[in-house]
Amino acid sequence: VQLQASGGGLVQAGGSLRLSCAASGHTFNTYALGWFRQAPGKEREFVAAISGSGFTTRYADSVKGRFTISRDNAQNTLYLQMNGLKPEDTADYWCAARLSYSGNWYWVRSEDYGYWGQGTQVTVSS
Repeated sequence: VQLQASGGGLVQAGGSLRLSCAASGHTFNTYALGWFRQAPGKEREFVAAISGSGFTTRYADSVKGRFTISRDNAQNTLYLQMNGLKPEDTADYWCAARLSYSGNWYWVRSEDYGYWGQGTQVTVSS
């Protein structure tokens, strides 16, 4: 599967952005998906994950209640709705995929994902 992320940009603190990740391929719903981010000088960190069915999700504590991960399996697209953005959310955001034999599983470690899109930059000004 090939992934292409988009939707990043510059936004003021408290604002919103929606990231998208378009995927190629015919079996999109067999992949668990995730969003990760990497701020300058920091390691890549987990943001959110969603199972192949879309029924199971997981969030990092730092974004819980502000970000929502979702997927449209008919459109082969993953989303990350980001509300209440904070300057500390500034980072490059990456979407990732891994084949999953269960529609209800998700993964939170970057090393568990085998497919990555290019990053999209999010900058939140104070």
